[in-house]
Amino acid sequence: MNASRSSLPERQTARTRLIDSAHHLVRRKGYAATSVDEICSAAGVTKGAFFHHFASKEALGVAAAEQWTAHAAPLFELPAYTKLKDPLDRLLGHIDMRLEMIGGPAEGFTCFAGTMVQEAFATSDAIRAACDASFNAYCEALAVDVQQVLDLYGNPPGITALGLARHVQSVLQGAFVLAKAAGDPAVARESVLHLRRYVEMLFKPGADKKESMS
Repeated sequence: MNASRSSLPERQTARTRLIDSAHHLVRRKGYAATSVDEICSAAGVTKGAFFHHFASKEALGVAAAEQWTAHAAPLFELPAYTKLKDPLDRLLGHIDMRLEMIGGPAEGFTCFAGTMVQEAFATSDAIRAACDASFNAYCEALAVDVQQVLDLYGNPPGITALGLARHVQSVLQGAFVLAKAAGDPAVARESVLHLRRYVEMLFKPGADKKESMS
């Protein structure tokens, strides 16, 4: 899609700019500390335009969570690791990609849905549900490869595809929080490296089955 913003309908561009601005500001400042005025200023639109597209800040939060989910979809379709034959290589490749994304200011690599739901889960059921749907979409997509790993390498006791996918998500979200607290992305990278080691050790006993694929 090569169309520039100026070639798109104004209604679409204003809405998109508002959502993009919300993604950036909420990850940097938090949901409660980010005002509608700040979002409008960052997006370069009027407050009237904001309320043309969204009934409230909460409505923008829900739409932004839904768009965040849509942005994540290419992570499971485009990177080179998705073409690898072995599902364990694909799973580790996904973790490696997430590791490579962690660097620079926290607002550049942390999760919009994870940041917003920590503040709004008890005050906005709509935002909580939208963030839950975002997490579930990620986990369900990742669980496809995890199930193939289980089928090939064997199923360790107590492990399910969706459960392991949720563990990956949990480590990532926790790592983001630790990085924010420490002011250092290296803390998050360390946690994700431990996750990678865990996945490798979990399936290493089934390595002989992998040989049968060659």
